[in-house]
Amino acid sequence: MALYPPKDWRKERIAPEERVWLVLATLFAIVFLSAFMGLWHLTGRQTTHGEAYRVDPGAYREKVMAFAERYQVGELNGIPIVAPPPGDVYLMAQAFSWYPVLKLKKGETYRLHVASVDFPHGFSLYPHEWSLQLHPGYEWVYTFTPTQAGEYALVCNDYCGLGHHTMVGRILVEE
Repeated sequence: MALYPPKDWRKERIAPEERVWLVLATLFAIVFLSAFMGLWHLTGRQTTHGEAYRVDPGAYREKVMAFAERYQVGELNGIPIVAPPPGDVYLMAQAFSWYPVLKLKKGETYRLHVASVDFPHGFSLYPHEWSLQLHPGYEWVYTFTPTQAGEYALVCNDYCGLGHHTMVGRILVEE
């Protein structure tokens, strides 16, 4: 035998005591979640703080290509490795690749410019655990000081098509 609610259960009035508890629980949830999100934003390492600018994707591609040509020191799987001086460095997200491979120096400060020129892409930098979304037409600029030598991984964490799984890049940091 199945148990069913009374026929007109939706028309029953809520008892005043239940109404008080529902209001208190709702207010508690709103206040707690608002405070938690504010604290998470201020103290969380996941939040990257930087600047964003509107940019023409074609013009940004040209700027990155000129940057790569000027500072190229080698090649990795057909993608140029560039070793620029401290200051502005450029990185481009495009269909299933990051361009170019950056070769930076530990302890030096760089302004990392990153943008997508074709589709929305995700940008995650490990081990820094930065994560943001790149949309064509916007350039993000972050101040970045590598604190350890080694290889930093760039991953697209926003599905961008059939070759998404191959969209892995590198930032090489040397002493």
